[in-house]
Amino acid sequence: MTNKNLQAEFILSAQRVIDIEAQAIQNLSARLDEKFVTACNILLACEGKVVVCGMGKSGHIGNKIAATLASTGTPAFFMHPGEANHGDLGMLTKGDVLLAISNSGETSELVNLLPVVKRLGIKVVAMTNSEQSSLGQHADVVLDISVEKEACSLGLAPTSSTTATLVMGDALAVALLDHKGFTSDDFALSHPGGSLGKKLLLKVSDIMLSGSDIPLSSANDKVADALLEISKKGLGMTGIVADDGTLLGVFTDGDLRRILDARVDLHDAVVNDVMTKGGKTTRADQLAVEALNLMEAHKISALMVVDENRKPIGAFNMHMLLKAGVL
Repeated sequence: MTNKNLQAEFILSAQRVIDIEAQAIQNLSARLDEKFVTACNILLACEGKVVVCGMGKSGHIGNKIAATLASTGTPAFFMHPGEANHGDLGMLTKGDVLLAISNSGETSELVNLLPVVKRLGIKVVAMTNSEQSSLGQHADVVLDISVEKEACSLGLAPTSSTTATLVMGDALAVALLDHKGFTSDDFALSHPGGSLGKKLLLKVSDIMLSGSDIPLSSANDKVADALLEISKKGLGMTGIVADDGTLLGVFTDGDLRRILDARVDLHDAVVNDVMTKGGKTTRADQLAVEALNLMEAHKISALMVVDENRKPIGAFNMHMLLKAGVL
């Protein structure tokens, strides 16, 4: 077989898999009915946690579903059915809901748990391809995840069936998220270490320089002195303040280039005459991402932070936002 023919064979095989799995998902959509609504209501009424359980490939998918539920406002964790048969069933308590996953509905490790689960009065939401299976008959509601065929050319490896299960889990999680009014801020609270969490939770006060590290110059200072302050503090600007400490404006690298083009004498010029009057500022309690949006909108690389009396209490630049993971 030539290299060209081999490439074509790989692509055709991959396209076949994608087409089969796409059709499986499309068929799944048509099955969303009152049973799906019942499952959502059971999960919404859960006073404890949603305990997801599945064996083998269903277990791998179940792990992901549990993680998605937990990160979108529905407390959940994964319980391995094999370990549950040997002590871990103690994870399950009254008030919980069992989300049980088995394509055949006859997975012995899972089915063996059902008598104890029912004795505890725990509701069971099943994901299976057969409502008449052992799992289906013991469940309070069954979500049909059956597929016409697996994408595996042998029809053996779980492919379409695991994809359908994963999508059904996502559908549950997002339906619950939408109903609860779960917001991006709520999402960030459960992802504080990720870039989204930093973007949504980090405030200007968390990253700004303060105290003696703030670059500040008097309105009566010479431009040369202001340049020394810029160089010393390393933010590419200095705030210009009045005698009472009120911010009058800023002197930046951009202002320096402008006066150099105008051939202004740096040693004689007073910074008050060449600064950017007013200037954009932010508050310490403002979200860092909002400050970033302000900087990008006005094409500036640094900001002064002021209090309610317009007195400088901090300063930061784009590099600090980048270092903090906001940018």
